[in-house]
Amino acid sequence: MSTQTKEDKSTSVLKAAWLIMVVTIVSKLVGFVRDIVIANYYGASLVSDAYYYAYQIPSLSLILLGGVGGPFHSATVAVFSKLIPSLNEKPSEQVNKLYSTFMTATILFFLMLSVLMYIFPRQIMGLIISSGSAQMIDLAAMHLKIMTPLLVIGGIVGIYYGILIIYKQFMLPNLSPIIMSLAIIGIVVAVPSDQKGYALAWATTVGAILQLIIQYPNIRKLGYKLRPNFEFTNNPHFKEIGELLFPAILSSTVGQIHIYVDMFFTSSISEGAWTAIGYANRIFQFPVGILVTAFLVPLFPIFARLVADKDYEGIRNYFNKGVGVLLFGAIPIIIGILVVGTDAVRLVFERGEFDANATFMVTEALWFLSVSIIPYVFRDSITRVYYSFNDSATPFAVAFSSIILKVLLNWVFISKMGYGIGGITLSTSLVTLFNACVLGYFITKKMSMNYKSLFVNAFKMIVAGVIALGVCYFTAVQYDNYVVLPKFVFESFKILLVAFICLAVYIPLNLSFKMEYAKELFTHLSAKFQRK
Repeated sequence: MSTQTKEDKSTSVLKAAWLIMVVTIVSKLVGFVRDIVIANYYGASLVSDAYYYAYQIPSLSLILLGGVGGPFHSATVAVFSKLIPSLNEKPSEQVNKLYSTFMTATILFFLMLSVLMYIFPRQIMGLIISSGSAQMIDLAAMHLKIMTPLLVIGGIVGIYYGILIIYKQFMLPNLSPIIMSLAIIGIVVAVPSDQKGYALAWATTVGAILQLIIQYPNIRKLGYKLRPNFEFTNNPHFKEIGELLFPAILSSTVGQIHIYVDMFFTSSISEGAWTAIGYANRIFQFPVGILVTAFLVPLFPIFARLVADKDYEGIRNYFNKGVGVLLFGAIPIIIGILVVGTDAVRLVFERGEFDANATFMVTEALWFLSVSIIPYVFRDSITRVYYSFNDSATPFAVAFSSIILKVLLNWVFISKMGYGIGGITLSTSLVTLFNACVLGYFITKKMSMNYKSLFVNAFKMIVAGVIALGVCYFTAVQYDNYVVLPKFVFESFKILLVAFICLAVYIPLNLSFKMEYAKELFTHLSAKFQRK
């Protein structure tokens, strides 16, 4: 690959990353407003616990399997991107036939699962939250029954996402989750107080249907038409999808089993504990999800094409840059969570039914979860490389092996050491670290990786981060001791002050350490502003 081509691709990835980042920020902000509305009306209560317990099953399809970065999206990108020579032409008959076969198989499979979920909701929830009360299980079962359509919708949306991203239509896949958030906000606010019991489940289902509807016109416009096709055995490309998809689905399902393990242990802690962990996860995903989505969505098709061209040097280059930029942005997030996490949760959520106890539970979960950001971005990045090699079996095997570790850690932290909510998220962080290390080792069986350069830069960033953490913590303590302002103004100004000081210390330190990603990003931004 020529230097010019590499530079063009690098610029293209950066432009796509900025676009996706802006769109994802908007989507996440609307999602945050949704969470504030839910917290205001439900707090951390029995009803909210029941909804979030039930939602974990259909979310497996809608978010984990079908969402951006999920198996259906990943399989679509990995296989279809190699079959489409020109993005300016309508898909060939062969590609359309593969699309129809893939869609038919997906709809049939998830339809069968939906029927089972609709018939046996109480048995399913009773198995998962066996330590919960009978009232909790009944409420969760009804929520689950209402949300059964999400299973079918999730798989279809995942295929739609993959196709749109191949054609570089990054905006719609990342913007459409706003539809679900707006549906939940509108329905929860509109429903009378005495009828809000199942409003969340109905709102989620309506939002998912709208999310599907908004994708469809663009798919048709690109030339993809669904004609039921049951030739599942005579299409080598469908076999390729299956070989990639099946282990990836199992891998995501194994990830969901980790959540079910957490649900089992959490149901014995306290009322509202699972809701608190859910809020902590969403706060965690707000900045981290923006970073990961922004850089890995445009990088994944490039990985797939580089593997097809056997350009391993290109893969190493893009992987190190991608992970390096993600880590550069992740470390200030960790600092912010550790220093002003409580203030942020109190500022955003503490009103209505969401009280000080709920704030403490969410913050406790968030503190222990924050340390997983570094292995999280590495694991998600290296997984895309595996998928580019059409290997989803290895990520599955690694995720499957970590189930025992997850159970053991939860048992030690919750049952033996009594860590409570923090024990759940601490075990999650340790399992994420385990997965990242094992996946990072086994990828070297396929190709050599230049980890030395990555780890040297990561070490520089961590040193800069530790120094910035100390300065920010000292600032926060002095602020609490000497500044007196109304609650909202006090917390808002404190968060902004700590963020400013963090960046003012962290960025110059990285530049002085000659951390190449910081230098490259600074040069790129400086050139952009000079042009303006």
